[in-house]
Amino acid sequence: MATRLHNNHLKSKDDGNKEVDNSPASACNADAAYQNARKFSDKQNARIEHDKALGRVMTALLQDDTELFKQFSDNDSFRRWLTDTVFALTYGEGRSV
Repeated sequence: MATRLHNNHLKSKDDGNKEVDNSPASACNADAAYQNARKFSDKQNARIEHDKALGRVMTALLQDDTELFKQFSDNDSFRRWLTDTVFALTYGEGRSV
């Protein structure tokens, strides 16, 4: 299964060449604690809340996308890449300056 990030969505191609669309960035954006940290805290604290939110999102995806969860859990470089990418996609949204 090939996995790539495309337009704020994680897309996976399964063996039947069908794309399965998951959205860790959207799910993180919907997390209340992360929203609050983005709006009212500094980047470092927002990153901490983001990482917690992404962990919750990935745990919720376990049932729907076990391969994605396995990569996130077992592959340090994939986890770092996904965490950095989703944070970059979501941090600027909804911030009040």
